[in-house]
Amino acid sequence: MADFAIGRSGRRFFAAPGRPLMLFVLAITVILIAAPLFKITLITLAPETIVAWRDVLWSRLSPNLFYKPLGNTMTIGASVAGGCVLIGGFLAWLVVMTDVPFRRTIAVLSTLPFMIPSFAAALAWGVLFRNDRIGGQVGYLEGLGFDIPNWLAWGMVPSLIVLITHYYSLTFTVIAAALATVNSDLVEAAQMAGAKRRKIFFGIILPVTLPAVIAGGSLSFAGGVSNFAVPALLGLPVRMQTLSTRIYGMMEVGQTARGYVIAILLVLISAFFLWLGNRLITGRRSYATITGKGGRAKRFDLGGLRWPLCVLAIAVSVFSTIVPVLVLIASSFAPSSAELFSNWTLHYWSGESTPTIAQGLAGVAHNPDILSAIGITVGLGLTVAVCGTALGLLISYSLVRAKRGVVPTVVSQLCFLPLFVPGIAFGAAYIALYGAPIGPLPALYGTFALLVLAATAFLIPFAVQTGRAVIQQVSGDLEESARLTGAGFLRRLMAITVPLSLRGLTAGGLLVFVKIVRDLSLVVLLFTPTMPVLSVVAFRYASEGFAQFANAITVVILLISITMSLLANKLQAKSQPWLKN
Repeated sequence: MADFAIGRSGRRFFAAPGRPLMLFVLAITVILIAAPLFKITLITLAPETIVAWRDVLWSRLSPNLFYKPLGNTMTIGASVAGGCVLIGGFLAWLVVMTDVPFRRTIAVLSTLPFMIPSFAAALAWGVLFRNDRIGGQVGYLEGLGFDIPNWLAWGMVPSLIVLITHYYSLTFTVIAAALATVNSDLVEAAQMAGAKRRKIFFGIILPVTLPAVIAGGSLSFAGGVSNFAVPALLGLPVRMQTLSTRIYGMMEVGQTARGYVIAILLVLISAFFLWLGNRLITGRRSYATITGKGGRAKRFDLGGLRWPLCVLAIAVSVFSTIVPVLVLIASSFAPSSAELFSNWTLHYWSGESTPTIAQGLAGVAHNPDILSAIGITVGLGLTVAVCGTALGLLISYSLVRAKRGVVPTVVSQLCFLPLFVPGIAFGAAYIALYGAPIGPLPALYGTFALLVLAATAFLIPFAVQTGRAVIQQVSGDLEESARLTGAGFLRRLMAITVPLSLRGLTAGGLLVFVKIVRDLSLVVLLFTPTMPVLSVVAFRYASEGFAQFANAITVVILLISITMSLLANKLQAKSQPWLKN
């Protein structure tokens, strides 16, 4: 009788509406996200590898393995967060709260830097400022006769400048959205009372937007801490190590246990600071910024500063977006970085193998390695976009339609866990789990399948966020009506949900495509000669001194990224309230 009761309750459990789907997405998220991270932890705790913790944390090797890279990493994270808040907040304030000319132009330019891969900006910096410290080609300015100091060509300073100009668009977007919701009645009342702009800013605007400032700073901190490309290109040549480059180095020389330990520590550091930022934001949710009345208060009159601040804002945006792109394009035609705008040649694009040029390497159009990388990268982007969007749709559908419970909570937490995991640490986790055979399953290292699995799992948060946004716009009554007529889950999904949300899903898929095409940190450890990816091929060429080839490949990535990003933005057609007033 007891067995019968248990069986009946079990059937009721699985027969509950949405329960099988929820269990399915739970299994998928565990396999794709939790299992790899759990695997690297188990590896480092095995009897033969647990000594790696001692090597990293409390041995004579610890300063070079962990503590010096940790100091550099924290310096980068804090400096990038502070710089991005200052620049992004300043631009957001100009666009939303002042009468600065060309507000729309400044707003558009301020969102562009994040479309450009960080390694593209790092390569452009090298083209301009590289000196002869490590040999090879010198940069354009050194070629003109300028003496570029080492601190400006390599190491911490150029890394910080490049990372800040890359991530400030994140803080701009977050802070601009918050400023657009500031209760205009408060500002207008203060203006009518004769309060000075300084008093209004520090007494009203800053306290109200502080959660957005903290959120933008946290995101920039996490981005700077986890970034691999910039410190690898500008720091490694002068032996400036960060935790991400140290992981790469350990994995490259076969010291995988130490690499896994450093990866776990990097995950914990990133997660802690993101949690801390979220905690600070949570503690300040008592601010009410949106009411049912009131219009936009009169914008702050900048007076004689209108045009100087406009020029400054546009100069910042041009320096961080247009200049790097133009430099990379010019470099892909120039015989060397020192001759950036003279003696241009098409060899690096369409030339055939010539022994006297670049050690016989053929141009992009005739280089089998580059052509193979283009095909694999585009194929990877399309596959991950389709798989990620489909999986994100299923997960978000189950979360939106599910009742509260333990399983939905676990699924929701797992889906957004990759946000706390730096890309290079996530790649290391996938090598640990899927790089070796699992029972009857073969090892996936060096295969297209491993790239797809890792990229799909890493980008699940973005796919789920997109899926959630579009599904919440589809009324549940439509699906309930279809269910009552006997339509099954798949039929309801394909006949109702997908057609009604196709535009948003396509835009989300394009963004996923862009993210993986330009990503370096995730795929740099998964790269093999038989499975090349454009970003890693560009990185390898740059590391080996073939700057023109690296820049030409990066231009290809830029064309793909910017085109798809603009198309996605057009499909999304999201309103930007700071541009409407």
